[in-house]
Amino acid sequence: MIDEIQVQNLALIRDASLRPCEGLTVITGETGAGKTALLSALKLLMGARANADMVRDGEDGLSVSGRLFIARDCSEGREDETVVVRRVGSDGRSRTSVNGSMASVGELAELVGPTVDLCGQFEHQQLMKTPNHVRMLDAWAADQVGVALEDYRKAYARALKAAADLERVRDAGKASSAKIDEARFAIKRIDEVDPKPGEYEQLAHDLEIAEHAEALARAVEAAHEALSGDAGALDTLNAAASALETAGRYDNELAQLAASLREAGYVLEDVSAQSRDYRDRVEFDAETLAFQQERYSLMQGLLRSYGPRMEDVFAARDEAAEAISLVDDSEARLKAAQSELDEAESSLASVADALDEARARVAPRFAELVSHIMRRLQMGGAELVCSSVRLDRHSWTQTGPSSFEFLYRPGKGMQARPLARIASGGEVSRVMLAAKVVLGAQDDVDTLVFDEVDAGVGGAVAVALADVIADLARTHQIIVVTHLAQVAVRGDVHYVVSRAQGQDGPETVLRRVDGEEREAEIARMLSGSTTETSLAHARELLQQSANE
Repeated sequence: MIDEIQVQNLALIRDASLRPCEGLTVITGETGAGKTALLSALKLLMGARANADMVRDGEDGLSVSGRLFIARDCSEGREDETVVVRRVGSDGRSRTSVNGSMASVGELAELVGPTVDLCGQFEHQQLMKTPNHVRMLDAWAADQVGVALEDYRKAYARALKAAADLERVRDAGKASSAKIDEARFAIKRIDEVDPKPGEYEQLAHDLEIAEHAEALARAVEAAHEALSGDAGALDTLNAAASALETAGRYDNELAQLAASLREAGYVLEDVSAQSRDYRDRVEFDAETLAFQQERYSLMQGLLRSYGPRMEDVFAARDEAAEAISLVDDSEARLKAAQSELDEAESSLASVADALDEARARVAPRFAELVSHIMRRLQMGGAELVCSSVRLDRHSWTQTGPSSFEFLYRPGKGMQARPLARIASGGEVSRVMLAAKVVLGAQDDVDTLVFDEVDAGVGGAVAVALADVIADLARTHQIIVVTHLAQVAVRGDVHYVVSRAQGQDGPETVLRRVDGEEREAEIARMLSGSTTETSLAHARELLQQSANE
């Protein structure tokens, strides 16, 4: 949901702020006042491409910032506050940040784009993207279709894995004799050394000691002699401690110093004993050293070929054994893999039929409900038609085994055609409006922005259109750019776009109107001017809207 949008130096807008409400926000104004610039600002927040022509004349760049609340966990209904800033320089270069961190335009489109549906502008209209059609139907009929769809997706994933496994077995069976020989050689070479986990590391440690045994023995012998030999450190320390203990009978401070020396003596005695023990353990065995050096060298050879770690050596042996096994048991493995694929494909075909049947049961009802809303919008005999065509097996996707598309039939007896071929932006917007009303709370798009939805509409159609938009605003945040007073009076929040003369040229001004200002705007929309008659009519419409 959009909480606020701020725009600076975009087209004729110098500085404008829009704070749409959770329900219905209407934007009105005379033709040419600058409503299109507001929609351009919104598209920039949705990740649309930017160019230097958008920047207000004489300015270094434009800025569009928005604060949105985007759902992160649908199951918990949690929404996170997200602040997006889009800047475009007069050189056309664009910079984007999300919550203070740099981001790409693509990341912005992925983050904000799915939460806002811009209806009436082909480049952002989700209804114009055919893959979205089946998702809309599945969302609307989740209770009837959800289980079948989940079963299909699991079976589809299983079939994909089974096909990949079969291909792997086939490829292994075709392995060249050179590769098999290489695998056999790897196993033979590694098995001849027969390294054990952790052995290489232990050998490295033991060799470091064995190769320096003599030096180590001399070092610990010298340390032991220095500590415990004649006139060693322990004798000297004990003498000092005894002297302080004698004096400590007269001064407690010296007694404490003597105690500290005694504690230090215990540490030195322990180090001396450990040094002696270490010296006694150090042995130089030329035969053992030669064996360790040879084995260490063999392991290093394995590391050079299959390393750099011993874990890699073990993995190389496992891979070689697998490759040989695939060849040796190729016939049995091929048969098993083919059997698994056949079973997976049979299961997939069954759940695919079930999914198509589930969708076929609910699609006519969805189309009927949307067509009913279209009739409320006085679209004559126009209808929405659901078209489903079973695809060849290789064309199946995770979505389903059939292509699914919403078609538009302008009138009875006329051919139904893809929505993308509808020429009228107003018609497209009204079809989208009808579909969104039917989807209701099941629709995962938070904000709907309607432009041109009232193109060529008036009279009773305008009232019907206003009713439908008001219905939709119960489940969505709606922003409508409108020329119809019947729609404008239904808004929970009303903004007016106007053009004013600034210090350095014309400017687009956006202001929220209430009370008498709103009455005057509704009156202008009704008659083109503000008269007592039009004001009275405006008050009547606003009062009727408040009572509904």
